[in-house]
Amino acid sequence: MINKDVTVRDTIRMLLADIKRYEIDERAKADDAVISNLINRNVKQRRDSIEQFQKGGREDLVAREQEELEVILKYLPEQLSDDEIKDLVQKAITELSVESMKDMGKLMGYLKPKVEGKADMSIVSKLVKDLLT
Repeated sequence: MINKDVTVRDTIRMLLADIKRYEIDERAKADDAVISNLINRNVKQRRDSIEQFQKGGREDLVAREQEELEVILKYLPEQLSDDEIKDLVQKAITELSVESMKDMGKLMGYLKPKVEGKADMSIVSKLVKDLLT
C-alpha cells in the first residue's frame, strides 16, 4: 500500500478474501495446505483467463491477469522443474510397478501428495501420460 502498487494490493486482498471465505464457509481455520490449495486455484484461474483473453484478442486483460499471476506466484513454494517432476514420476513408476495407462490413477494418487503445491498437476499428468505410453 505504501508503494501505491494497486495490482499487488488488490491481488493480496483477493487472496485474503478467499482465505476468509474458506474459513467462514468451513468454520475452520485455514492451515498451510488449504492456503496453498487456494493459491494454486487462483494460479489456475489466472492461467485459464490469460488463455481465454488471448483467444479473444484482449491484450489489455491478458497483461492485467499476467501481472496478478506474477504476484500470486511469489506466495507459492518454489516450483519443481520438469526434470525434477520427471524423476519423481519415474521413481514412482518403478516403486509401484506401473506398466500401463490403466494404472495412471494409482500413480497420480501416489504422486499428488508429493508434488502438491510444488507443481501444476496438469504438467504432472502430462508427464505421466508421456512416460506410460
